[in-house]
Amino acid sequence: MEARAQLRYYRSSPSKVRLVADMVRGKPVERALSSLRLSPRYAAHDLEKLIRSAMANLEQKSPGVNPGSVVVERIEVSDGPRLRRGRPASKWVRMHRILKRMCHVTVQLKVQES
Repeated sequence: MEARAQLRYYRSSPSKVRLVADMVRGKPVERALSSLRLSPRYAAHDLEKLIRSAMANLEQKSPGVNPGSVVVERIEVSDGPRLRRGRPASKWVRMHRILKRMCHVTVQLKVQES
C-alpha cells in the first residue's frame, strides 16, 4: 500500500530542501520523523509536517496500518517558480535582480511486507 503528499510553492531554495530530504530518504517513518524533529535546518519542520500528512493519507487508505512497517520510499524536490525582486543600484545599472526561489516537494510512503 502506498500514499503520497505534496508541498507546493514552498518558499525555500531547492538545494537547501534537498539537503534535508536526503537525510530521510529510505528510512522508516518513525526514524525519519525523529531525525527531522532534531534537525536545526529551516526546512525540517515543514518536511516533518509533510511526512505526517502522507502518513495520515495512508491511514485513510488502509486503517490500522502498523507505523513501524512504513518507509519513506521516495522524496522528491523539484524547482518551482521564482519571484523576481529588485534592489536599487547605481544610476547606470538602475536595478540588481534578486531571485526568491521556490520548490515543490513530493513524499511517497510505502508499507513494507515482512
